[in-house]
Amino acid sequence: MAQNLAGALDTLKRTFGFSAFRGVQSQVVDRVLDRRSTLAVMPTGAGKSLCYQLPALMLDGTCVVVSPLIALMHDQLRSAEANGISAATLTSVDENRAETVQRLRDGDLDLLYVAPERASQPHFRELLSQCRIALFAIDEAHCVSEWGHDFRPDYRLLAPMMDAFPQVPRLALTATADAHTRADILTQLGIPEDGLIVAGFDRPNIRYHITPRDSLARQIQQIMDAQPGPGIVYAPTRAATERLAETLGRSGRETRCYHAGLPPETRARNQHDFVASESMVMVATVAFGMGIDKPDVRFVIHAGLPKSIEAYYQETGRAGRDGDPSVAHLFWGADDFARARMRLGEMGEDRIAGERTRLGALGALVETAGCRRAILLRHFGESPPETCGNCDNCLSPPKSIDATVIAQKYLSAVARTRQMFGAGYVESILTGQSTDRSRQNGHESLSVFGIVEGEEAAMLKPVSRALQVRGALLPTEHGGLMLGPDARAFLKGEVPLDLVLPPRRQRTKRRGGDATPNPIGDPLFEALRSLRRDLAKDNGVPPYVIFHDSVLRDMCGLRPQTLDELGELPGIGARKLDEYGEDFLDVIQQHS
Repeated sequence: MAQNLAGALDTLKRTFGFSAFRGVQSQVVDRVLDRRSTLAVMPTGAGKSLCYQLPALMLDGTCVVVSPLIALMHDQLRSAEANGISAATLTSVDENRAETVQRLRDGDLDLLYVAPERASQPHFRELLSQCRIALFAIDEAHCVSEWGHDFRPDYRLLAPMMDAFPQVPRLALTATADAHTRADILTQLGIPEDGLIVAGFDRPNIRYHITPRDSLARQIQQIMDAQPGPGIVYAPTRAATERLAETLGRSGRETRCYHAGLPPETRARNQHDFVASESMVMVATVAFGMGIDKPDVRFVIHAGLPKSIEAYYQETGRAGRDGDPSVAHLFWGADDFARARMRLGEMGEDRIAGERTRLGALGALVETAGCRRAILLRHFGESPPETCGNCDNCLSPPKSIDATVIAQKYLSAVARTRQMFGAGYVESILTGQSTDRSRQNGHESLSVFGIVEGEEAAMLKPVSRALQVRGALLPTEHGGLMLGPDARAFLKGEVPLDLVLPPRRQRTKRRGGDATPNPIGDPLFEALRSLRRDLAKDNGVPPYVIFHDSVLRDMCGLRPQTLDELGELPGIGARKLDEYGEDFLDVIQQHS
């Protein structure tokens, strides 16, 4: 191990500009250099790609990287080439495929990125048999498991391809896999159980907030006002992405939308511009994101309920990959859970139990009065502290009250009005509001008419929401409410309803800068950012491929005066020092 890592540290410093590994990177790299197959479960932003890029430089032959999306491959290709790594992609949109194949045969490639659909084909296996292969790296490896949240059938066909090269080690990488999914990945990809390395799932730089929806566009706008950096807003439908993008764009902030129904050239342009931007907001369906390796996303907003805890973790994990402070904010409504329960009825019996469990886990996350991060981490099998200090509930602990009696009154009103009316009407009956409709229906003579008053009346909407989350209330096809399978237990008092009351809303103040430690307003920092922008444009790459913000901050704080001093800063490898060093030194010296 010591010999492996001694050489690896030298390559790490020379190519990537870092003097030490982070987290479990050293364990993973050591196993790969020892040609032992490995599954590495590492949180987003923990440096998974380095775990195969660095060995690819040290091992004899080409590392074949299987990646699920073309956009992700091209993004990683840009970053690899910027560090001086010989890399290529072999995809349907590449016009230089013949040249890439020849480079592979000639042994000129350290990295070759391919999609699982290509990697599983016999002709690709035949091509590899003519080359020297050093490593198979399977990115987003949870796609191989039917238990995972992004199952891709073609991932199941990778094992036979790799079995044809038994001497080549395998490295599977994912950020989102619970214990069941991890076991399935090991089995499907032929990796021994002792090859599992789990780094932990915590993303301490992400602040989690979860709030009931109430004037959604205004709620999102408040976050945008407080976070000038790039952001992603996930909307549940294509139409919702377009509506929200149009509404939010009226603020003057550049806002685009992305969904599978847009013309391919529009999707490609919007994605390209977002990756290159330092302030754009992308409103998108979940089709957007896995192919984005943008490190400086400052916020991720969910405008509706994600489909699972795993999906939520992965989607929020697109914020703050550079390690700087970032925000993940989920806005939810009772109708989200209602629609999810309706979808359960359309599934086969073999899937219903698992999906119901996933929905219950989301309900626990949005309704808890405790630490959000603790619930997330326990879901992935960890034993976190009771509080994290960086989620809404830890920062402003909510009150919790026993709302069991109010819940019984609500359910009784739904039953006595024959389960035909919506929430607004039910609440008007409970609070004793006399209307033409209530008189015509004869509902003013019901025992539940006017039995809720004072402070209890303010609790009716959150009680209705909570009962729908728990499946005690279900929507009817005509927009009414009906009793769900769990209503009886609440009515009989067998199950209590503990209701979480969020803290009083505080107006978000506009800020001149975001939550990052960037010295906004510092003339040197702004000049360095401007130079980075220009170099990125000249080289046809996003600004972060030149240098991350953290590198620019170090330049501001330490003000190196020579190339040797500049090369000592973390994140500046030999290739980047040679390409850009003089330009950045000139700017630093102008401001000294």
